[in-house]
Amino acid sequence: MNVRELSEQVAKQLGVSKAQVQRTIRATIDTIRLEVKRGHKVRMLGFGTFELKKYEKRAGRNPQTGAEIMIRARKRPRFRAGKEFISMVDR
Repeated sequence: MNVRELSEQVAKQLGVSKAQVQRTIRATIDTIRLEVKRGHKVRMLGFGTFELKKYEKRAGRNPQTGAEIMIRARKRPRFRAGKEFISMVDR
């Protein structure tokens, strides 16, 4: 399901225009991205938590040569599903 399909489903449920729902979804996603980039957690009760995961610089190995290399520090977004979401999917 993509944003267009999602907005169609939500628009049907709410009885509003698809364009309005699409703008709302995009604004929500943009806000989540910005807050996670700033290092804040975004918790959506019953759904899950979006957060920033920081990885320190570390030593690794090149699998082809076996030579030791340094893997740079980096940040990655992370999503953890909430208990309600997990239990609903698991049924």
